[in-house]
Amino acid sequence: MPTPRPPRWYAIPVRVLLVTFIGTLIAFAVSLLLGIIGTVAVSALRHVSPNMTVAYRFIALPTAVVAGSVIFLLALAMEIRHYRQSKTLNAIERLN
Repeated sequence: MPTPRPPRWYAIPVRVLLVTFIGTLIAFAVSLLLGIIGTVAVSALRHVSPNMTVAYRFIALPTAVVAGSVIFLLALAMEIRHYRQSKTLNAIERLN
């Protein structure tokens, strides 16, 4: 039976940043789309020209920042937990 290899801690930041980047981009894209739709709908109801900077500055950007922060914290917690579990299982395997 081959000996299990120890977990690698240096992959944690790479995975966390990758997941955070992708999640933030998705949150930004979805919130920007919804912001544009809402801005166009409100401007049509008020009979004024739509101001698209509102959709970007006050809807999409804050939403993406909050979503990115939450994703970063959750991904970091999950990666640290996974690392500790792998380390513990590796120690148990070596004892057997």
